[in-house]
Amino acid sequence: MKKPVPKSRKKPALASAHQVAVIGGGPAGLMAAEVMAEAGLAVTVFDRMPSLGRKLLMAGRGGLNLTHSEPIEKFRARYAAAEPWVRPLLDAFSPQDLIAWCEGLGQETFVGSSGRVFPKAMKASPLLRAWLARLGGLGVQFKTRADWTGWDLAGGLTFADGSQIDAPAVVLALGGASWPRLGSDGGWTALLPDIEITPLRASNCGFAVQWSDIFRDKHAGAPLKRIAMTVGNQRVRGEAVVTSAGIEGGAVYALSAPAREMIARQGVAVLYVDLLPDVTGEALAEKLGAGRGGDTLSNVLRKRANLPPVAIGLVQEALHAGETKSLAELIKGVPIRLTAPFDIARAISTAGGIALTEIDECLMLKKRPGVFVCGEMLDWEAPTGGYLLQGCMASGQAAGRGVIEWLSAKKTA
Repeated sequence: MKKPVPKSRKKPALASAHQVAVIGGGPAGLMAAEVMAEAGLAVTVFDRMPSLGRKLLMAGRGGLNLTHSEPIEKFRARYAAAEPWVRPLLDAFSPQDLIAWCEGLGQETFVGSSGRVFPKAMKASPLLRAWLARLGGLGVQFKTRADWTGWDLAGGLTFADGSQIDAPAVVLALGGASWPRLGSDGGWTALLPDIEITPLRASNCGFAVQWSDIFRDKHAGAPLKRIAMTVGNQRVRGEAVVTSAGIEGGAVYALSAPAREMIARQGVAVLYVDLLPDVTGEALAEKLGAGRGGDTLSNVLRKRANLPPVAIGLVQEALHAGETKSLAELIKGVPIRLTAPFDIARAISTAGGIALTEIDECLMLKKRPGVFVCGEMLDWEAPTGGYLLQGCMASGQAAGRGVIEWLSAKKTA
């Protein structure tokens, strides 16, 4: 590990006439760097970690979901309240553009049965290696272990080791606050005191549930497969996992935004789980019949409804909590009380960030000319399924183009 440079031995500033800085070496920052370098700008990417793209590599462990193949109208709607802001970004860098970009790096893609798009290698490391090689060929410089600390009185960028640079433009791509050990811890919020920032919150996360000791001991770690879940008026199909502390998994992540906001408003969110989404309530009631006969409740649910042990446990939890619905009604919507999101450090991504009213259409901060922002730093969120990475890459593209346009306008002014 490099030793800190004493403040009295500051490194000389880089040539300000050509140097454009990108702070943050994740997908958004690297995409901004690529756009600017292709336009002939000299770009240096600074990252506080020893290597670049760490969160991208972590995402790639599960197959690296690049984007989604669904129709663009449905795709845009996944961004909910941020859809009007995201729309022009996706028009300029669409899912098809992202696929073409990936294949241009020699990484073939395929569409999975869910409609999600993956590289055939099913991991991020080959893509990241090819990407960094392309950036290096474009002249992009990389400075790792460079912890950005803000600006000096003259407007130069400062770093924790005492170095500083003067850059005519900078792209901030510092991420949110999930998985802080990978580099993004949200500490940048303190460096922008004059900018309106919505508090960072967990997104695409699991939730705490106060299970009974019996249920927890018996079913922690059990998967819930081929289910549907509902929070408020939003319903998704997928899978989940019961944990000792609560519940998580793809279907839960997809509902994390409405569940989180409901908890903020009323202290609890009720998640309804349809344990047999392909069976109607009427057909289920007929299967269950009028009585148990000599069978226990567990046997009735196992034999007549074909429920696995964890699903039976959920029905029993609800009954023990005082639910008076019929068995068929519970199976079609067993309630689970969510009391809090899991800690932000465990979340896949974050909500909150720089208010969209603080940036112009080129993603430049209105109060700080020449400073552009992209990726999870901004106040938008999206579910898993390719929407997060697509949004980050598209915003990186937009920030890179914004720098080019801004510098060109300055030159001709």
